[in-house]
Amino acid sequence: MAKRIDVSGLTAYYGSHKAIEDISMTVEPRSVTAFIGPSGCGKSTFLRTLNRMHEVTSGGRVEGKVLLDDEDLYGAGVDPVSVRREVGMVFQRPNPFPTMSIFDNVAAGLRLNGSYKKGELSDVVEKSLKGANLWNEVKDRLNKPGSGLSGGQQQRLCIARAIAVEPKVLLMDEPCSALDPISTLAIEDLIGELKERFTIVIVTHNMQQAARVSDRTAFFNLAAVGQPGKLIEIDDTERIFSNPSVQATEDYISGRFG
Repeated sequence: MAKRIDVSGLTAYYGSHKAIEDISMTVEPRSVTAFIGPSGCGKSTFLRTLNRMHEVTSGGRVEGKVLLDDEDLYGAGVDPVSVRREVGMVFQRPNPFPTMSIFDNVAAGLRLNGSYKKGELSDVVEKSLKGANLWNEVKDRLNKPGSGLSGGQQQRLCIARAIAVEPKVLLMDEPCSALDPISTLAIEDLIGELKERFTIVIVTHNMQQAARVSDRTAFFNLAAVGQPGKLIEIDDTERIFSNPSVQATEDYISGRFG
C-alpha cells in the first residue's frame, strides 16, 4: 500500500558542504509530486535523502526527519537496505544489469529477499513487466539480455525491477532525460498508471513534463552560487504553473532564468 512522506527540517551535507537546507514538505500517497528548479539546486540530493541513497556518497549525512507514514527512516536501528526496499528508485539513465536476462533483471531484488519460490517468481516477474507496460514486447525473449532492449524499453525494465519488490514509494530521477520523445511519452503514461498503486516523486528539468504528469510541484532554488538549495514553494501543479505565490517560481517557469 502506498505511503505518505512527511519531511521536516531536513538539511543534507556532503562532508562539510551543506547541499540543501531546512526542507519541509508532505507527499501524499497515490500521487505524483514533481521537483523542478535550475541545475545544482539540490533536487536530486533531496530525492536521494528520501531512501537514504544520499548516504552512499562519501560524507553524505542529514539532519532532520523523514517519516514514511509514522516510521522515521533515519531513526536509531533502521536498516538503510530495508528503507530502499520500501522506497524504490529509478535513475536518470537506464541501468539494467548487463549480464542478466530480462527475467533475471526483474527477479534480482526478489531473489535477494529470498522470499519467493520458482513458480511464484515467474508470476511476479510477469506481473511486474505488465505493470511496466513491457510484457507484450518481451514475453517471447525473457532469457535474452536486458541490455539488448532499446533505451525506452530498458527504462521500463528498470521500473519493472523497482516495482517487483512492491515498494511503497517510487522515486524517479529525471527518468526520461536520456530517452526519445516516443519513449518519454510511454514513461509518462506509465507514471499515470503507477500512481494508482504507488506514491511517486519525480525530478525533471522538463516543465511540460512536470505539468503533464504531476499532481503537485515543488520548486527548488539557490540564493547564490555555493549556497545550499532550498524549497521555495510547493503547491498543486496547476496553481504553480498558472499563479505561483513566489516571484522566483514565476521567473523560472517563464524562462527568465535557469
